[in-house]
Amino acid sequence: MPDTGAPRSEAWKTALTVLQEATPPAIPEGTHAMTVRVEFPPGDPGTPPHRHSGPAFGYVLEGEMRFELEGQPERIVRAGETFWEPGGDVIHYQDGNASTDTRLRFLVTMLCVPGQPMLVLVDDDELKQRAHLRAPRRP
Repeated sequence: MPDTGAPRSEAWKTALTVLQEATPPAIPEGTHAMTVRVEFPPGDPGTPPHRHSGPAFGYVLEGEMRFELEGQPERIVRAGETFWEPGGDVIHYQDGNASTDTRLRFLVTMLCVPGQPMLVLVDDDELKQRAHLRAPRRP
């Protein structure tokens, strides 16, 4: 870019806000990244229990997500908050809309392992076999 003589903005010095930092597991060679937007209507339970081949990093744009990973208690992730999951063998139990009167919209960037699908549903038999790994549920 040619120098126009106009003063350069200093906004870049304070423009960045770190929302999340995580140390994902090792990333295999050939992994590709995918960023998707997910939208669920009010009260929708979301994706059935599933897993991702690689780590996933998300940001809630609107609404409230009921979020639960294997071994962690269920929690609510609100608009402006982040979440992440390691992928691999870990079951993602919930990503549904926690609100009955507003939609849920979130972004997720996933690192997809070569030759494996981005998302795999977990069947009832496996859920039963791994029930001991699920954190206690609130009544």
